Amino acid sequence: MNNLNDPPRWNIQPDPRGRGAGAADGNQWNYALLVPMLGLAAFRWIWTRESQREIQMVKAQYDKDVSTIKSEMETRYRETLTERHRAAAMLELELEKERQRVKGYKQALISQSQQLMEERKQLQQERETLEEEKQRLVKSGAAGAVLHHALERENDWYQRAVATLRELEGQLVERQNAFCSLIQPRDQRLEMEKNMLLKVVKEPIAAELDLESDLKDIFKRDKHCADLLNMDKKKNGSLMWVYLKYWQLQVTVQKHKRAEETVLGGKIQSCTK
Repeated sequence: MNNLNDPPRWNIQPDPRGRGAGAADGNQWNYALLVPMLGLAAFRWIWTRESQREIQMVKAQYDKDVSTIKSEMETRYRETLTERHRAAAMLELELEKERQRVKGYKQALISQSQQLMEERKQLQQERETLEEEKQRLVKSGAAGAVLHHALERENDWYQRAVATLRELEGQLVERQNAFCSLIQPRDQRLEMEKNMLLKVVKEPIAAELDLESDLKDIFKRDKHCADLLNMDKKKNGSLMWVYLKYWQLQVTVQKHKRAEETVLGGKIQSCTK
């Protein structure tokens, strides 16, 4: 059997024939092959060690770079998160301020509407009182004729006042539509408001009804707009419609008051004569 621990011609063994000339040549060749093999093994060992050292250095540098980048990214993430939280807190604060402002506007509008409703009820009562007085005077014969004549004389003033209110209603509808529009310039709306105020100042009937202060109140407080898909301009506005009804009642009451003053003035003149 073959001896695996001593394969033939693998190990360097002394020549069994002695140390003759042929034996010396075989030993020299064996040692000549041993030296390069030892050198190759030493080179391989050194190269493997240096390679492992370089791999360790590259790996350590890679881990260091990854750790640095990770730390920078975490720092940036925390800074970005802090900025987002701060921005969200500021937006929440601004939103709360706007909510409080809208709430204040709503309360003021409700208070103003209640006040106008009370005044409207009062005017309605005065109107009913004047209507009863009118019927009483009509039934009294001559006094009724005088009152009828006085009402006819005031009818021209009443028609002009109604026409003024109708024109003002159209202008308010256009102004509120401009306020609710997303594309109409703000300067155009302000110009419309300025022209309306100038008109009511110059118009005697508007001055008698004190429309200037009411218009300023509408411009300041009426923020109501219908939804974006609304095509009916008259659905915009809330306070302005309350004021328009109030003005119409005021015109009716004013007509009867002017007629009553005319009748009473005529009686006083007839009594003095």
